[in-house]
Amino acid sequence: MRDVAPFPPQAPLSEPAQQARPGYDATRDRVETYFDKTATRTWERLTSDAPVSKIRETVRRGRDRMRALMLSRLPADLSGHRVLDAGCGAGQMTVELAKRGAEVLAIDISPALVDIAEKRLPSELRDQVTFTSGDMLSPALGRFDHVIAMDSLIYYDANDIALALAGLEARTGNVIVFTVAPRTRLLMAMWYAGKLFPRSDRSPVMIPHASGPLAKAARANGVVGEIRPVERVSSGFYISHAMEVRR
Repeated sequence: MRDVAPFPPQAPLSEPAQQARPGYDATRDRVETYFDKTATRTWERLTSDAPVSKIRETVRRGRDRMRALMLSRLPADLSGHRVLDAGCGAGQMTVELAKRGAEVLAIDISPALVDIAEKRLPSELRDQVTFTSGDMLSPALGRFDHVIAMDSLIYYDANDIALALAGLEARTGNVIVFTVAPRTRLLMAMWYAGKLFPRSDRSPVMIPHASGPLAKAARANGVVGEIRPVERVSSGFYISHAMEVRR
């Protein structure tokens, strides 16, 4: 299934969510180019059972822990719930959500990764999942009970994340669980080092955030639900912090 399934009419977007997003759009385009043209095979291998280097093994373990942590913020039984897997990648989160009974819309900016996710989906879950590629913030995707955005907002600045959360919140009935790159010394050093490379040689660079200022930016951009940090996962070269917006 590649086309977006029909959803109930959505609530009007809040004013902040309707603003122009030149920064978000430019970053999104860089992320699409990287994952769809440069890193597809790497992510296909990383998200499989294939042997990987010791460094990538730490990333794999960290992502497994983060996925379990984020799923723990949602009900164990998701039957009758519509869930957006925003930035589904190769589909590991999608499978777990569907196993819990959810109706899942799995979207990623990379059509190549969506193809991998679709091929990997167990046949018994296919009626519960709709795959599509494109912008995870598109209002055309409709309304949801929950949103999961694992490591799909980590390349954006605080204002872009805040606008993204405001737009998603307007169409989400319960919880949005997302991750950010935490503002640690290691990640800040990597961030500054990345700026030294020529633009043509750079992969998308994670932008580190502290939870307090990020929550403040979200409030300023119209997010009304409770914004709170959940837990940080550190595993070698994988460092990510789960947060949530809960009504």
